[in-house]
Amino acid sequence: MSKLVIIDGNAIMHRAFHAMPPLTTKMGEPINAVYGLVSMLLNVIQNLNPTHLAFAFDEKGKTFRQIELPTYQAQRPPMVDELSSQFSKARDFLKASKIPVYSMGGYEADDVIGTIVDSQKRIANSETIVVTGDRDILQLVDDKKNIKLYMPIAGLVNAKLFGEKETIERMGVSPSQIPDLKALTGDASDNYFGVPGIGPKTAINLLNQFGSFIDIYKNISKVPEKIKEKLEKGKDSAFLSYKLATIVLKVPIKFDFDSMSTWDLDSQEVLNLFAEFGFKTLTDRIKKVGKEIDQEKQGSLF
Repeated sequence: MSKLVIIDGNAIMHRAFHAMPPLTTKMGEPINAVYGLVSMLLNVIQNLNPTHLAFAFDEKGKTFRQIELPTYQAQRPPMVDELSSQFSKARDFLKASKIPVYSMGGYEADDVIGTIVDSQKRIANSETIVVTGDRDILQLVDDKKNIKLYMPIAGLVNAKLFGEKETIERMGVSPSQIPDLKALTGDASDNYFGVPGIGPKTAINLLNQFGSFIDIYKNISKVPEKIKEKLEKGKDSAFLSYKLATIVLKVPIKFDFDSMSTWDLDSQEVLNLFAEFGFKTLTDRIKKVGKEIDQEKQGSLF
């Protein structure tokens, strides 16, 4: 059985940057987010035992969501230089490790991940796990298709595996209903507003009764008058919010599943990079994990 683990690079880099203490290379360049990303990757490999690995990153420039709604994420402060300068080093590490990286201008990493996951769910006898701190990606979870989400809970070490049951416990709705929930409640972190006056409790009750936000509008005559008025007034915002919240599954991107299985964590290129970065402890750790992987591969041949 194949097991693809695809990692949301931007989400993990942001989390690592804020979770790790300041750390610099021999040249005095910040490197703590890369250190945290590598640490997280090693934890993921040891805990999840993937056969295939890939990363997805955001690209610079406007996405289709920002074109649809110019104020989308506009309230977020610019990425600080101490973090933005580390992305090229993270990509250098992934290239040296032969872990493929995917991104596409005009889309978010979520959409790239969604497209790869959607393709993989059609493959029999396969499992896909997305590693991210972004709750929006919970909408991809599908027990029948063996799609789960692995989310850090505290720092970078403690993480939880989310199936449909865990998603419902966390969000109050099923994975497929998360865009419907956001259509009604909006998302302050992304700066879109759903239906003004509709909170999570009301939205969840409506979705439990009608199934989707579209079906709510189809049956709006059955909704209590005060809520009906809010829904009618906020209809345009609800439909826009639904579009913004829904992960795209058809990003026009080429990817090679076979290349996701040829990663080499402890290659000489990686060890050379770690020497530049000053990763002494991680060098010992990555050699240990690499040796364990090689032993497992050898064992599987007999």
